[in-house]
Amino acid sequence: MSKLVPAAAPRVLSVGQCGFDHRSISGYLAERFGAEVERADSLDDTRDAMRSARFDLVLVNRVLDEDGSSGLELIRALKHDPALADVPVMLVSNHADAQEAAFDLGASPGFGKASLHSDATLARIKALLGR
Repeated sequence: MSKLVPAAAPRVLSVGQCGFDHRSISGYLAERFGAEVERADSLDDTRDAMRSARFDLVLVNRVLDEDGSSGLELIRALKHDPALADVPVMLVSNHADAQEAAFDLGASPGFGKASLHSDATLARIKALLGR
């Protein structure tokens, strides 16, 4: 008789969120998906994390909290890096124009912090994490 091996918990990298938003998003992902969430603050942090571990999803804030740099530019850099381009990325922003720009750069449809607990956000994340 074979034993079922539980699937590994999904791994998510949260980039550029402030402490409050990181805790909120991490708690939601842990509760809904059993996800393990790590934090990165910059493009260099993100690249280092993605090169040293497998992530199922990267969530990028529109404006990175630590230095005010552009989350869209970070997404552009990730999607232009052949070693990282296949990892799904979502923008975290309530701004429709920023969501459209992220999508045009190759990101999956994202969500705003105001809609974190919505059915649409749940469905978007579930489509990528497969749970």
